[in-house]
Amino acid sequence: MKKISLLIAASVVILFTSCKNEQKEQTISEKETVTIVHGLDSVVVPKNPQRVIVLDYSELEDLDYIGANVIGIPKSGLPTHLKKYGEDSSIEDVGNIVEVNIEKINELQPDLIIIGGRLQDSYTQLSKIAPTILTEWDTKNQLGALKKNLDNLGEIFNKKDEFNKAYNEIIAKGEKIKNEAEKTNKKALIVLHNKGKMSAYGSGSRFGLIHDILGVKEAATNLGEHLHGSSVSNEFVMDKNPDILFVIDRSDAIGDKGLNKDEFENPLIKNTNAYKNNKIIYLNSSIWYLSGGGISSINMMMDEIENAIK
Repeated sequence: MKKISLLIAASVVILFTSCKNEQKEQTISEKETVTIVHGLDSVVVPKNPQRVIVLDYSELEDLDYIGANVIGIPKSGLPTHLKKYGEDSSIEDVGNIVEVNIEKINELQPDLIIIGGRLQDSYTQLSKIAPTILTEWDTKNQLGALKKNLDNLGEIFNKKDEFNKAYNEIIAKGEKIKNEAEKTNKKALIVLHNKGKMSAYGSGSRFGLIHDILGVKEAATNLGEHLHGSSVSNEFVMDKNPDILFVIDRSDAIGDKGLNKDEFENPLIKNTNAYKNNKIIYLNSSIWYLSGGGISSINMMMDEIENAIK
């Protein structure tokens, strides 16, 4: 009977301990994960992930801001301001921002994958490897999109205060530049140049930060808000006669042969106020075209515009 009693007692202890461990594991699990909702899914993500693959340069900027551990990025086409990641041999190259190496990513066994809009079609494949979140950008509400992305990262990495500080600094800088822009009547036109062709962008577009947030007046209105802009000619630019002409060179951004400024500044372009007043501004194309939605790039973009309107 004594042996039976001891066995029963031992069984009770084991059962109690097992139940307690399960409760503990459940509690830890609840504390160590966060649910992120994005346009493609609702995803349970581990907190403070140590093996992160980032497939979007804007998010790489934000993770760089907090010193997160990144193990893989697209090194092809990496913007200059992020070149240290390209030079780091401990960080694997997983392709480019529109086509990544799924097999390589799988081999790296990440515990979090972050993608941008260019890789939406790869979401299903990537999410089978690890929890995957999509960072979204709303051209009509760029600061709101930035806030959402930073809030998500703040939840995941327990860095809310740091990201709130960065966001508030951007808001303050934007308001300062907007106040400066409102004091002048200068009007600007934004064009994306690609192999001799031009597309113009205005309010509400991917480059709308210039008008919508920084308050620079438009030389041409109703340009449309679609991704590829409105196809325009040299005659169009001359007719709109911008006081400032902002030029983004797509070819240069993606590593092709950049535009020839002497050819771009043809007789029609030379008829504009922008040319006459030395206000054709060739923006940092890799920032504006390849990243543009992270803490570093938004600050640099704002600096370029502030210098241009002086």
